[in-house]
Amino acid sequence: MTNEQLIRSAHIWAILVLLACTVVAVGVGAGSMGDAGSQNANSTTSKPQDSNSNKNSNRKPDNTTTTGDRVAMAAMSSQDKDFVMEAAMGGLMEVDLGRIAAQQGSTDAVKQFGQRMVDDHSKVNSELASLASTKGITVPAELDEKHRNEVTKMSKLTGAEFDRAYSKMMLNDHVKDVAAFEKQSKKATDPDLKAFAAKTLPTLQEHLQMAKALTSTSGATKNSNSNSNRP
Repeated sequence: MTNEQLIRSAHIWAILVLLACTVVAVGVGAGSMGDAGSQNANSTTSKPQDSNSNKNSNRKPDNTTTTGDRVAMAAMSSQDKDFVMEAAMGGLMEVDLGRIAAQQGSTDAVKQFGQRMVDDHSKVNSELASLASTKGITVPAELDEKHRNEVTKMSKLTGAEFDRAYSKMMLNDHVKDVAAFEKQSKKATDPDLKAFAAKTLPTLQEHLQMAKALTSTSGATKNSNSNSNRP
């Protein structure tokens, strides 16, 4: 082989080696770019999850707010709570006695007054129970022993005797009711209870005036009967 042929052969091998190195370098570079792209894609897709997890971690449970509202609504002073329970019990007795009066009253005035007590106090009782419920308080649904005994005692009376006893009881009860509701309409610490007392007060004041008239009528009947029995 001549010197020229040797030189040409060396050039060809050099070119082939150079081409091989170039191919290898391109392949390695492409692989690196693919890995980098994959990493970037994974990091990009994971970001929304991280954001959502942060949002979820900062979000307060719904029951926390609900519990707080209930505690706030149920926060009533002991004086207000006592008033609610006493008014509820008194209202139940007014309704029961009113039913008895509407049936056993010996005069139309007593019967009509009794029915008015049933109608008005049933409405007031319902409104009070609804208000108490929003404050986390359950009012009594039936009379306690003391008030039940009073109703039983009254139910055993008849005629003019019943009219006089019922009229006197209604007068005394409504004097107390008006005083209690008037006080609460001014001094109740719970604003809803204060508004309820102020709203109900005129009805009770009207009942008081009716009870006074009823008592006067029952007393006149008694005096008339006494005079007619004299010799």
